[in-house]
Amino acid sequence: MFIVNYILTIICVLIGVAFTTLFERKVLGYIQLRKGPNKLGFMGLLQPFADGLKLFFKEQVYPLKSNFLIYYISPVFMLMLSFMLWCLYPFLTNIYNFSLGLLFFLCCTGMSVYGVLLAGWSSNSNYALLGSLRAAAQTISYEVSMTMIMMCLIIFTFGFNFIDFMYYQSCSWFLFFSMPLFFMWLSSCLAETNRSPFDFAEGESELVSGFNVEYSSGGFAFIFLSEYMNIMFMCMLTVILFMGCNLYSIFFYIQVVVMIFWFVWVRGTLPRFRYDKLMMLSWKLFLPFSLNLFLLFISLLLLMIVW
Repeated sequence: MFIVNYILTIICVLIGVAFTTLFERKVLGYIQLRKGPNKLGFMGLLQPFADGLKLFFKEQVYPLKSNFLIYYISPVFMLMLSFMLWCLYPFLTNIYNFSLGLLFFLCCTGMSVYGVLLAGWSSNSNYALLGSLRAAAQTISYEVSMTMIMMCLIIFTFGFNFIDFMYYQSCSWFLFFSMPLFFMWLSSCLAETNRSPFDFAEGESELVSGFNVEYSSGGFAFIFLSEYMNIMFMCMLTVILFMGCNLYSIFFYIQVVVMIFWFVWVRGTLPRFRYDKLMMLSWKLFLPFSLNLFLLFISLLLLMIVW
């Protein structure tokens, strides 16, 4: 049952990634007053499958002076980490239900830095290396503030299990009494997934697509899949942590789609941030603020225990 359930989850996630890309292209099209993909199939519904086939059937090229083995393994490593993240999907059937789910999430996101770094370094290209260094510094910086935000929420539930968040938010969402944390979490999610306006790892204007500039065909497709699977997971995690996480209701999935729409909307609306401001935002604003909130919540908890 474990294997069958996991395979079904991965198939559903991959189909979700396909339609997320179509959804993003459609929404960006309407933001820019155009149609988006609408030729292939009914309303362009077959477009993501055609793009996927095109990517996998293209010729695989690689730089002559690249570190061949690491260059080939890095996209697979990134995709495997994204697959592992989806083990955390909170099933109510208790087939695999992590009691330390949030810790497992932090471990996987910490490991994802190595995939980006090795992909950029093994390409033996200046642009790819610069992009991977930027992405690594950005991801590590925002992981610290994300961890502190999650620690504040763990105080509410006394546990790392995602199911606990559903039970504790049955009467009131955590969003209502941790609003600043929610906005900091959203910005951290954008930075963690290298999305606009924090897409410095793929800065087209100066880095020519960044760490994945030398990848083509299957390697690029794996990196692409990994990125969108991470985006979908971060949207689901946002709903679990802040918006009730009622797994019995279809409203949970509507909330996840709204969060994905928000990711796309930000991309179509905001210009790219400046890199030094991004790092300053994390270390000088998010981290001190989340630390202070953490101390406040701990103090309130101790007061409640004493009284």
